[in-house]
Amino acid sequence: MIKLRLYVLKNLSSVFFPIFLTLFAITSIIFLVKIASLTSVITMNFSELLLLYSLKIPLILFYTLPVTFFVSSVINISKISSEYELIVITSFGLSPLKILKILIPVSLLTSLLLMIISFILIPKSTYIENLFLNKKKQEVKFNIKPSEYGQKFGPWYMYVEGKEKNDYKNMMLYKNDNGKDTFIIAKTARLHNNANSFTLELLNGTSSIIADDLTYVNFQKMTLNNQLPQIKQLKSLKDLINYWIKNRSYKKSLTLIRNVLISLLPVISLLFYIALGYYNPRHQKNNASSYSIVFVILYILLLQQLSLSINFSVLFYLPMSWIFMSIFIYYIRIKKYY
Repeated sequence: MIKLRLYVLKNLSSVFFPIFLTLFAITSIIFLVKIASLTSVITMNFSELLLLYSLKIPLILFYTLPVTFFVSSVINISKISSEYELIVITSFGLSPLKILKILIPVSLLTSLLLMIISFILIPKSTYIENLFLNKKKQEVKFNIKPSEYGQKFGPWYMYVEGKEKNDYKNMMLYKNDNGKDTFIIAKTARLHNNANSFTLELLNGTSSIIADDLTYVNFQKMTLNNQLPQIKQLKSLKDLINYWIKNRSYKKSLTLIRNVLISLLPVISLLFYIALGYYNPRHQKNNASSYSIVFVILYILLLQQLSLSINFSVLFYLPMSWIFMSIFIYYIRIKKYY
């Protein structure tokens, strides 16, 4: 039995990795194109592009792993069948279900890995990506250019006459707040990029506020802050739990349901591996590849349609329906004959 286990798993790995690498490469190209399109909005160097791609790897794995495992498991069984190995194994008294037990631990580990990726790694990588993109967008937004009108710093409209190194010369700012006009003129200004905000430091200037009357103030130093949009913190396990449980929106509930159903695919499809892959090469054709692709697409379509209702009962009904379907197909195609 140990030799049989090693044989089946060795064949599985020889099928799994070529399919996985192909799907991973195709999906990576799609994500790289999306990342490259961001360069029309923000400026990034090659290392920053690689950083964004690395943050997409958990998402790429989550899309490719379940499909690869399902297809490769079915093809693995069909490959062993085509070499008459399963016929010989069955003739020695080992039923297809006993052969299937070899794949149970691998299926469980794959589903567990998908759960970790979907509920921990993807939210964490998305959080880091949002922080990075938010900061880059703000840097572009606050890239102040001399002699150019219409530039903004938070609620302030600004105009700068010139720039020397990191100092802006003769900066003028204007803001209208509920009918109150505020004008600020500073001889020198400096922009500081802090962790969660941009700070504009104004030196040697005047501030005028026009409301019912005129208020005029001279200053040596004035600081204006512009807080960056806040992104929900995901730094600890508690933050991740709160992320999924508290303040759950329609989109987050939909994501949660889909993540669970996709993660369960390797486990709830166990009978499909035998039902679709096991055949007698003397009397039947090897259609395992076609069958596996059709049933993966079927599962994705069912998941897509049923999860849109945001009814958490689908977490029970879809897996159970999928298992019953596999039992029925197994009984019709395999149980009757082996």
